[in-house]
Amino acid sequence: MIRTTHHDERECEDRDADRLTWRDSPAEGTLAVRSERACHSDTDSKRGQGLKKPIRVGNVEIATPFFQAALSGYSDSPMRVIARRMGASYSVCEVMLDQFLVTLSDRRKNRHFLEIAEEEHPVGGQLMGSEPEQFAAGATKLAEAGFDIIDINFGCPVKKVLGRCRGGFHLSQPDVALEIVARVRDAVPPDRPVTLKMRRGLDDSPESRDNFYTILDGAFARGAAAITVHGRTVKQRYIGPSRWDFLSEVKRHVGPDRLIFGSGDLFSAEDCIRMIDRTGVDGVTIARGAIGNPWIFEQVDALWRGQPMPPPPTLREQSEMILTHYSLCEQSYGEDRAATLMRKFCIKYSASHPDHQSIRELLVRIRSREQIEAVLGEHYDNDRPGRYVPREIHGSQEEEGCG
Repeated sequence: MIRTTHHDERECEDRDADRLTWRDSPAEGTLAVRSERACHSDTDSKRGQGLKKPIRVGNVEIATPFFQAALSGYSDSPMRVIARRMGASYSVCEVMLDQFLVTLSDRRKNRHFLEIAEEEHPVGGQLMGSEPEQFAAGATKLAEAGFDIIDINFGCPVKKVLGRCRGGFHLSQPDVALEIVARVRDAVPPDRPVTLKMRRGLDDSPESRDNFYTILDGAFARGAAAITVHGRTVKQRYIGPSRWDFLSEVKRHVGPDRLIFGSGDLFSAEDCIRMIDRTGVDGVTIARGAIGNPWIFEQVDALWRGQPMPPPPTLREQSEMILTHYSLCEQSYGEDRAATLMRKFCIKYSASHPDHQSIRELLVRIRSREQIEAVLGEHYDNDRPGRYVPREIHGSQEEEGCG
């Protein structure tokens, strides 16, 4: 049976953090950063104790500070549903172009882009484009489709995206970026929060740093409810470490009453806890680390509540998860497309198998439900222990686009 994690008010009350404590003040759901000295004195004893309130992004309540990030080509409804079942309290759809949304038809081939399962809420819709007017029109489409939060992508580092003045390119033009934020905020209903995804700048120049803070402060002034910051520059793409110290600086800059979420180099449950402990961010968005590894949400939830790290999923649990994901893909895309779309996920799922390389080669060739069931029946039926996904599995993200 697939292990699942569900959140309710009583579970929320059990959570605590090392350096963070929920504010019992009118700024409900925000986090106050305790001193570095206090953090290190009671890290292990305090987590999981005390009264907790969920994060409030505008009027949207999020149970825990660990989210499924937007991932181009991955974070569709099937992946988000599974993340939710395993403990992700919030997820964001794969980024969509404003122009695409404005012209999107309701044909079955395209319907999955705006598909939202009832069990997913709260769920965010992420938007990318170049022109403020088109951004506003695209945001309206996302709101009409039922996304609870509208997220603006100012972080994508892919070259062709930058060449079309989209994504991370906007970090070089604060005036346009802030006009986009203002127009999106005006275009969607007042009860629909608007958030941003940013990198720490176009590059490491003083001008980029100034532009970052101009956009950060201006976006909050124009009504942004939260901002996610990735600790790499746009020019870095995914090369080199994410600078978590910059996240600490940003959180100190905005103070306790504005929400900052962290992103970058979150490949394990321990990484997620460590980022909050070290930086003081209000939450973290898990991207690459969650592809084919939804158990990361169950694991980080346990650590957050002061419980032992759950064991890696057994082979039988992995098999059940893969088949569940496959069935959700069939529902969203139809039987003909499901196998092709599942291959990229199966490559990632195979990393939890002790015989990763041989299993990967088998799963990448599947063409039907019968074939995947045959592979799982032969290589996952023995309920052996699985393994935690090794960090080196993630490698470079060059091929996986925006997120």
